[in-house]
Amino acid sequence: MIAEPTQASKSVQKENSIGDVTSCGSVSHSSGGGRNENRQKPVRGKRKTREGSENVKRKHSRSSNGSLGRAENKHLKNGDTEAVTLFEVVTMGRAAMQAVVDDWIDAYVADRDGALLDLISFFIQCSGCKGLVTAEMFQSRQDTDVMSKMVEDVDEGTGLQYKKFLAFPWILTVTWPMDADGGEYPLTTCGAYWKRFRSQFCEFVSVLVTQCQYSIVFDSYLMSTLISLLTELSDSRVRAFRHTCTLAGMKLISALVNVGLNLSVSVDNSQRLHEVEQAKTPTKRAVPRLERIRRKISELQDRKLEIENMMDAIFKGIFLKRYRDAVPEIRAICLEELAVWMRLYSSVFLNDSNLKYVGWMLYDKQSDVRLKCVLGLQTLYEDTQLSPKMDLFTVRFKERIVSMTLDKDHEVAVQAMRLVMVISQSCDEVLSQKDYSQLFQCVFASHRPLSATAGEFLCSRLLTAPDPVSSDGATEEQRNRAITLKRVRTLLQFYQESGLHQHVLYLVDSLWDCAGALLRDWASLTSLLLLHPSSPSPSSSQEEGVVLTGAEEGFLIEILLASVRQAAEGPPLARRGTGKRGPVVSCKEKKSQVDECPGWSDHLLKVLPELLIKFSEDKEKMTSLLKIPQYFHMDACSERPTRPLQALLAQMEAAVNRHSDAELLEAAARSYQSLCSEGSAWPSLASSNMDQLVQRWVRHLGTLLEEALKDDNFTASDHQTGEIQLTLQKITIFQNTQDLSKMGLYELGTRLLVVETQRGGVPVEVTVEALRCVCYSTLWKLNTFGEVSSSRETALHRRNQLRSCCEKCHRCLTHPEQQVREQAFMSLCDVLIAHNYQLLTWDPSAGAPLLYTLDPKLQKALLTFTVDHVFSGADTDSYGTRAGESEVGASRQEDLHRRRNLLAAYCKLIVHSVLEMSMAAEIFKHYVKYFNDFGDIIKETLNRTRQMDKIESARTLVLCLQQLFLRLKQEQDSGNTCSSGVQTYSSIKELARRLSLTFGWDQVKSRESLAMIHRDGIDFVFQGFSQQAERHCPPYVSYLTILSEFSIKLLKPDKKTVYGYLQKYTGEHAINNREECWLPLIYYRASLQATGEGEDAVSFISSDASPSNPSRSSSARQLQTVLNEAKTPPPPTWIDTKGTKIMRSTSCPDEQRPVAREPAALESASEMRANNDEVDVDTV
Repeated sequence: MIAEPTQASKSVQKENSIGDVTSCGSVSHSSGGGRNENRQKPVRGKRKTREGSENVKRKHSRSSNGSLGRAENKHLKNGDTEAVTLFEVVTMGRAAMQAVVDDWIDAYVADRDGALLDLISFFIQCSGCKGLVTAEMFQSRQDTDVMSKMVEDVDEGTGLQYKKFLAFPWILTVTWPMDADGGEYPLTTCGAYWKRFRSQFCEFVSVLVTQCQYSIVFDSYLMSTLISLLTELSDSRVRAFRHTCTLAGMKLISALVNVGLNLSVSVDNSQRLHEVEQAKTPTKRAVPRLERIRRKISELQDRKLEIENMMDAIFKGIFLKRYRDAVPEIRAICLEELAVWMRLYSSVFLNDSNLKYVGWMLYDKQSDVRLKCVLGLQTLYEDTQLSPKMDLFTVRFKERIVSMTLDKDHEVAVQAMRLVMVISQSCDEVLSQKDYSQLFQCVFASHRPLSATAGEFLCSRLLTAPDPVSSDGATEEQRNRAITLKRVRTLLQFYQESGLHQHVLYLVDSLWDCAGALLRDWASLTSLLLLHPSSPSPSSSQEEGVVLTGAEEGFLIEILLASVRQAAEGPPLARRGTGKRGPVVSCKEKKSQVDECPGWSDHLLKVLPELLIKFSEDKEKMTSLLKIPQYFHMDACSERPTRPLQALLAQMEAAVNRHSDAELLEAAARSYQSLCSEGSAWPSLASSNMDQLVQRWVRHLGTLLEEALKDDNFTASDHQTGEIQLTLQKITIFQNTQDLSKMGLYELGTRLLVVETQRGGVPVEVTVEALRCVCYSTLWKLNTFGEVSSSRETALHRRNQLRSCCEKCHRCLTHPEQQVREQAFMSLCDVLIAHNYQLLTWDPSAGAPLLYTLDPKLQKALLTFTVDHVFSGADTDSYGTRAGESEVGASRQEDLHRRRNLLAAYCKLIVHSVLEMSMAAEIFKHYVKYFNDFGDIIKETLNRTRQMDKIESARTLVLCLQQLFLRLKQEQDSGNTCSSGVQTYSSIKELARRLSLTFGWDQVKSRESLAMIHRDGIDFVFQGFSQQAERHCPPYVSYLTILSEFSIKLLKPDKKTVYGYLQKYTGEHAINNREECWLPLIYYRASLQATGEGEDAVSFISSDASPSNPSRSSSARQLQTVLNEAKTPPPPTWIDTKGTKIMRSTSCPDEQRPVAREPAALESASEMRANNDEVDVDTV
């Protein structure tokens, strides 16, 4: 609190008694021992009763209309504790703000110095300051040297900061701790209680000016002091002062703007009275009344000018300095309030000089600041009276505003799009056609709010054009058809110009909210598609311009399909984000969507057969039309007419019999699946129709195979081969969606595969379809096996079928045709994963499960196939390089997609425990080399295996690195240069570094895995090494450099443990040996001793210079110092204490206590790998 000045202090410059300015719940501090308020947690709930009043020596009690009297009395009436300071009353927020301000005004009228000091104390407390405030009276206005005494500095002796500034009529000195800028203060404190403080603080400033606007504001005392205080504190180096006082200053201008508006209204009213009085005849004119009106107008204009001067002083003293503050919250406050001033008081603030600040801050790095600028500009452009004043600003910053629609912050991009919409409505000629094309492209954006806003913009510009004038005599249906056609053609033109010809679904999703009436007009859309140009009709002359072209028909069918999907599933579209919280669909919207489904489903059910007849020869249009039944919701229909469904099923059957396109057949199969589902209205009718269709194909296929497979040889003609391939393709596509096991498809496919594997001669396409047929049959049997209890004979029969399927796929892995090999591999992976899932979900009550164990040869064949077909080709995919990516053609992209599918299938076998985890070592070897193409798949596999078993996953990494190292060692020992299939030493080291990074930042979580890696690595290097052989180092000692890449992930206690384990194999002679062959060991030891944050082995030793080089003498001395200080201790003692292994060192008395709990991986040396035979050198 600030001491109240006495009368004597007004004439003689004298320092007043000192009080502390504290926030709620704080304690008093002296100038030398003040605590930092920012580090104290805020006090919630009721405050304890304070001793003392607002000032140290309060002359006016509450009974004599003292400050806060009415507000405090309300607290006491409600049984609350008494709030003493103005800060406490405002913060607690239990009293009406107007009553609080009225109490302060009463105190100001009685003693304006004391009340003003209360107000100063309030603003300093709101800044979170718990320091000391000293107030001394300003002695003379003519003291020209006073401004040189206004400083802000640090007293290093006491550790305090102080700021001395003029707040007329006082010179205030605020002292606070040095670290006050690093903690919290009321505006930034978390919690619901302090979140309300901001609004209460702003409300207090606004109400204060409103209640004082008729007299006190113009007394040249209150506002002068308040403006000086806020201007000086907003210029402080302390963030809390700057933030709080900048907010107060900006809200003060906003409150003064309201006062100025009220004065403008009063001036206008007085001028109208003056005009009315002046218009009277001289005999009726009252001269005294006219003079009073003139004096009142002059007085109001003077007051208005005074208010504008106040606003100008705050604007220049605070805004011009703080709108570019380093703190983004402060910049956002300034820009947000500036937009308010320009909108409300445009005569003063809305000019190019002030608009430039908004334009400059559109380039701010913080998204919140940019968002405030965009939102403020929206309010200005929406006002038709203000937008003409912004022409120069629009021309200058139009390019930036348009580019902000692609802002990295989604909310800024959405609001920028809305701003462009408002600009286009108020200034139509500003945006060029190129700008519109760029903006409309956002309808294909992945963020749905942005795409929906762009769709609204597109709809307002292109789809709301004046409707075409229809000729006389046209019916309502024809007029609606013409309007719909015009809008569809407009959309088609935009769609073709955009160049994104596979994103109709995204376009419909973007337009769904704003153009739903067009997209849901099922009658108009289908009637346009059903028009026949050759059909004569009385109104044919009127419909000549309504007939669609082929491209328009195709686009309209895509629009219809996308609209049906959107109406059935509802927004948002899959893979299109909606923000952090995701989509929020109300129950009312969901119910409305469900209620609409039966209506359009019934309409399309009746119309779709006619559309299939019309476009029966166009496979692309037929494919889209055949997808529509997948979204029917006929289960909710009260009426279930069978005639339309029978017509639809007849046309679907005709379509699949006529066409052989795989995509069309897939669409038809999915539609049959939907119609045959249990939730459909006619499952029995659709199922019987589909069964009859498939049975005809099966009988036809059986007849063809009887003729083609005579004497166990494939002797079919070209025509018969085509028939077999087409029929088998249709069956497999339908078998993928329905269980057709009862039709004997497994036996048909097996016959073809037996002939191919034994005799050969079966065409590639037929072999691929036969593999699919056998695979699907096996998958359906695995899926249904166990649903009911089965006999032993049935279980044996199905297990034999499973084994037979895997054997046939195994044989096809060596087929000369790549297409057959890949299909066999994918089928084999699917069957093995399904079998593993069947074992996991098996119900014991159903009997014994189907048990099948993979042959080791089959496991090896799967690994060999993956390496040969995935990790092949030139080394253009190395990590960190993307050169030539733009030159990659469509063929390479297809090849890459194919290889990724193969790798993902193999990795699934490991993740699902079909293959042993150690078989992933060969995959991990290529993590760096093929990072751009397969890095995501390999990393996800590594994470999944780590979740399954951390230790086994770490062993797999060790096996991977050791295999690469031994292969390289073999090549070097043989004297041959490294072949292309052998990785270099630097690449192995880089692989180890990248693998170590996959352990993440949680060192405790991966503690045991890392310890096991180091233990196995040390054992691998020193296996069979004798400490007496002083002149010979282990043959694999260079592996320690690779192993050192994992040292940085070890905890400090684990580094000491691993270091002790290393000492078990190395003696004094090995450590002190300076031969170059021992440098990897020295490097590894240094990596274990690098315990500081960010340190590594390079901090201790440089191993790339010769010992005789003088330039490394300092490094050698440093290394020698490290080695001398280490004083190799004797082998560690492993002590078992209550079941926990703890290492105890015997070299130093200070380390006789247990230093750390050891990871399980280091508990027993007997678990380490014993011989090199376990490492498969020939895997590569």
